[in-house]
Amino acid sequence: MSYFIRPATVEDVDEILRLVVDLATYEKEPESVKATPELYRKNLFETPYAHTLLAISGSPDAPGKAVGMAMYFFNFSTWTGKPGIYLEDLFVDREYRGKGVGKALFGELGKVAEEKDCARIDWQVLKWNTPSIEFYEKTLGASAMSEWMGMRLQGPQIQNLRKFRQDSS
Repeated sequence: MSYFIRPATVEDVDEILRLVVDLATYEKEPESVKATPELYRKNLFETPYAHTLLAISGSPDAPGKAVGMAMYFFNFSTWTGKPGIYLEDLFVDREYRGKGVGKALFGELGKVAEEKDCARIDWQVLKWNTPSIEFYEKTLGASAMSEWMGMRLQGPQIQNLRKFRQDSS
């Protein structure tokens, strides 16, 4: 099973969406995917809020389908004074798991981090996802951030922040 890693292009939006739906299905939340090819075109390529690395089956001369992805964006650490990478999603198709695809995606992500002088790479993993946790800790040497708890505002909660604005809008 050969594969190679490359940055996604606008022509890949359908494959990216397929991988995201597959990830959501794996995480038992396929109904939560609201993304569309149009949103990915706009927010990954027209105004690149995030970037995607794809693992493609085959070779660059004879590419096949996307079999894995790492979607990430840059953040900033006030403590280190340097940028960082937040890995939003990592996913590898079932038939390509255990074949080094996840390692290769992290390898390319590490290359990006080094090129941009990033202080760290952060991500979250569901507590029940023990195969991934073991891969992150044992293979990559990642450290769990057990003292931190993720927080989120969305939709009406974001709109509710209007009441805290200093201006009247």
